[in-house]
Amino acid sequence: MTGPVGVPTVRQVVDALDGRYPRAWAESWDRVGLVLGEFEHAVSRVLCVVDCVPETVDQALAAGADLIVAHHPLLLKPVSSFAPDTFKGRIVHRLIRAEVALYTAHTNADVASPGVSDALAARLGLTGLRPLAPAEGAAAGEGRGVGRIGDLPEPLALADLTALAADRLPATAAGVRAAGDPRRVIRTVAVCGGAGDSFLADAARAGVDAYLCADLRHHPVSEHLANDGPALLDAAHWATERPWLDEVASWLRTQFPVEVVVSDLDTDPWTVHVASVSKETHP
Repeated sequence: MTGPVGVPTVRQVVDALDGRYPRAWAESWDRVGLVLGEFEHAVSRVLCVVDCVPETVDQALAAGADLIVAHHPLLLKPVSSFAPDTFKGRIVHRLIRAEVALYTAHTNADVASPGVSDALAARLGLTGLRPLAPAEGAAAGEGRGVGRIGDLPEPLALADLTALAADRLPATAAGVRAAGDPRRVIRTVAVCGGAGDSFLADAARAGVDAYLCADLRHHPVSEHLANDGPALLDAAHWATERPWLDEVASWLRTQFPVEVVVSDLDTDPWTVHVASVSKETHP
């Protein structure tokens, strides 16, 4: 099913996305690219999401989207069945019945320049960006790599930087928490969209004052601080990756005469957060 003259097909949009985020840039364990969809179907409306879950599928169908561009892979781990009574099977069946294609750009979008962490850095107003962990292999060069390091417009105390991050990032129940002296002066910041504790050592070697990412764990954080590492800010996984949707949506609009909708549906699994009254800001 092709559309009117000038309306792109799934194949054309996929080829463009693959050109911007080559699959060869993805980690070997990752699963990126077109997940499902007919190449020759027309694309008039695109929905950009962090997670392809039942709620964002509902959103795509309600919006009349022909293509979902997702950050997280739906089929990262092997499955033996797409039976409609399984979580992933229900999603696959619904998308196929509705003729909605699904495309994923994950670690290949993480290392891209601009990529996921550039959009996160922009939310904090960081300048002079450079990779936290420069890319190797197929993605090497031209400023690509995991995470970004940059300078704040003006120095901030850690407590104030945490408040700024909570204000600038998409709101979630989890909010933003920090580890370190609340009065510590922060000038240089490293950021990483998504889980970032595997790059704690990179942040320490870079000599930044603070590092913001998601999914930090108790023991790595404790050891990192004991070794005089940078202050840490931990935000919701979804919130650190949601900013990238605006960037990729804006780019798609320049490439094709299509409507691109960005999902603001919070897919962070944590829904309730209650701070201890006596320890809201101090360790």
